[in-house]
Amino acid sequence: MKRVTLLAAFLLAFLSGVKANDLNNDLVELAKIYRNFMFRNSPTESTYAQLKGIKSAELASSAKFIKETITSKNRLAETEFLKLPDEETLKYVYIIKLINWNIREEKPRDNVELISELTEKEVPRYELIDSYYDMLFSGIGNKNQPFDLSGINFSTSEYDFRDDTEKGIFFLKAMNLCGTVIWGYMNVVNPQNHKAALENIEKYPRFNGQPYYQYLDFGFPDFEMEIEEGKGVGSYKAYYINKYYDTLLSHLAILSQKKKDRERRTDLILGSILKEKNYYRYSKKKNELEALFTTVER
Repeated sequence: MKRVTLLAAFLLAFLSGVKANDLNNDLVELAKIYRNFMFRNSPTESTYAQLKGIKSAELASSAKFIKETITSKNRLAETEFLKLPDEETLKYVYIIKLINWNIREEKPRDNVELISELTEKEVPRYELIDSYYDMLFSGIGNKNQPFDLSGINFSTSEYDFRDDTEKGIFFLKAMNLCGTVIWGYMNVVNPQNHKAALENIEKYPRFNGQPYYQYLDFGFPDFEMEIEEGKGVGSYKAYYINKYYDTLLSHLAILSQKKKDRERRTDLILGSILKEKNYYRYSKKKNELEALFTTVER
């Protein structure tokens, strides 16, 4: 009886080791697929066959998500993907993202060691959510060209968010993509291409049925995390609200060019956080914001 018990324990340990090895291999495989096809490269049929070959049942949702992030004209802007997945999937997607960072290094760490470290690490939920929507909105922007979210209404009550912080992360990640779309027209070309920038702003999504700038729920507590790879931890609000203010100010600059847009300009100022002075401290253009509101008051 004792020999049978020891044999059973040995078999269980062996099978557990095989399963863990399969899981590690599949996580690395997903990260490599994501890295190779996250931008403009188009996956081949063999790539999709690789995705189908993922053995680990616990990675089914993660593999489905990765497949969508690398697919052109994808469905990432549909509720199925916008809705937060379960905690396990959030963690696996986070691990895939960090393996992707690792394998791009000149001298990457051993992936199995990294996976073990990340698996044991207690990652804050907000950081997991940021990672998920970072990949989701990157997938929308990279794989759906030309940019056009004008027919989309993001309804934050439908995505299983627990609080305003989670809603705020979603909004700021979405607007980070939207701001990137017009940044070059306002900061690279000379003179600024207001026409092209405005055309893209008019293709922004709505949030809870309203124009993007009417989202005002930024009173959630700030938190810190590593936002850019290798740059250490920093204030979440300082990074993303600063970028959001840049988008609002670009929009305002465009609407300030013609008298016919005066009413739209006023709506933008009074309907957005351009008027909320308590958030100015998060912007690198605090003086510009304060001068703007002083001018309006006159």
